[in-house]
Amino acid sequence: MATLLVRNATVLVTMDGARREIAGGGLFARDGMIEQVGPGETLPDSADEVLDLSGHVVLPGLVNAHHHLDQTLTRALPAAQNVNLFRWLGAHYRLWAARTPEASRTATLVGLAELALSGCTTCFDHAYVFRNGCAVDDQIGAAREIGMRFMVSRGSMSLGQSKGGLPPDECVEDEDAILADSARVIARYHDATPGARLQIALAPCSPFSVTPELMRDSAALARDKGVRLHTHLAETIDEERFTLARFGKRPVAYMEELGWLGEDVWFAHAVHVNAHEISCFAGAGVGVCHCPSSNMRLASGIAPAMAYRRAGVKVGLGVDGSASNDGNNLLAEARQAMLLARLQISLRPPEGPDTTLSTADPARDAEWMTARQAVELATLGGASVLGRSDIGALAPGYCADFFALRLDEVAFAGGLADPVAAALFCTPGRAAFTYVHGRPVVAHGEVVTIDLPAVVAEHNTHAARLAALSGVA
Repeated sequence: MATLLVRNATVLVTMDGARREIAGGGLFARDGMIEQVGPGETLPDSADEVLDLSGHVVLPGLVNAHHHLDQTLTRALPAAQNVNLFRWLGAHYRLWAARTPEASRTATLVGLAELALSGCTTCFDHAYVFRNGCAVDDQIGAAREIGMRFMVSRGSMSLGQSKGGLPPDECVEDEDAILADSARVIARYHDATPGARLQIALAPCSPFSVTPELMRDSAALARDKGVRLHTHLAETIDEERFTLARFGKRPVAYMEELGWLGEDVWFAHAVHVNAHEISCFAGAGVGVCHCPSSNMRLASGIAPAMAYRRAGVKVGLGVDGSASNDGNNLLAEARQAMLLARLQISLRPPEGPDTTLSTADPARDAEWMTARQAVELATLGGASVLGRSDIGALAPGYCADFFALRLDEVAFAGGLADPVAAALFCTPGRAAFTYVHGRPVVAHGEVVTIDLPAVVAEHNTHAARLAALSGVA
């Protein structure tokens, strides 16, 4: 079994139960799993690989809990730059359906590479458009190439425009075919063992693109096979109007009717919720993935991330689709979440808190999202919504997933009084090292598992073909 010794970090952030931050810290791992964490003098003297991280801050690998990797093919599309979600989707659906398996491969590699360079080690991808020969298998193969820990959905859309849904009919699938392929993917790929590198979820896309029958059938299949459930929910006012008009219920009540409130469920966005609905999430054990950049980009609103935390709702972070962000930097997303939460407490009701006290009042100090809370959302928070207890922290029994930032970079100059907070407050740069299961994906600031320039060149060729289909020269 291969061993790894990390030592001499300026500070190692564990996110363990005591939230230890260890000066001169390190870890010892065997076969991808951590056995020891502590100051250098408490660790073994040697290993098969020794990584000296003097002058670095080391953090647990970040966990991206909601993404659409295929959307790296359509970033900054002119027709979708200045519109809200429904119009944005309308500009993209047919382009995503026109992608090829080869394009899916490069899109996955590009997105995962950019994530790894930001310190991300685990990514969940919500794939839901499967036309033109594409399948979840394309993304799984690419994730294995680059070496990231991967969770992917066999997502779905079945409610086309002719039946009152948002997507074009040619972009949706037959429900029997969806369920059959879902069962196939689970049987072939899902790994429920500790330290798993690959897991499957079922993720019907949204209330406006999937029938109630498919939502119920997907939940039954997922629970029979022991996999998790995911969908977009309460992302926009338009969605709320859709569920009220079609089902006579707000989105959360609609999910409750379908049996979709449970500990095995997490929702993306969950922006437009009230206090009762937050309480429902907490009581049912539902998780939420907060996607601040996407919500800002599409003018969707501000999710009540701190209210969720106070209520005991599991909250993780997602960069969301690369065409609604339009980036794949999870450390930057954690910073965005912190800043947006601070903006929110300055707003008047109903967007902000119901108080007349100034934000300067010490009685409101607990409302401020701290840098360390933002790190928690991006690590343990993401792990919790994905149902993982073996990632998100650096502690014995956890996977050896971590990243390191160089503290002599210009972005940190003047910020070393608190290097951990500086990782969030200062402009996020590239990770110097990103390790997944004890193996490097990024070393010395470069992706080392794939030929990234060649992948980018091929990817841009695929993207140009799709842009041409949208009328962009």
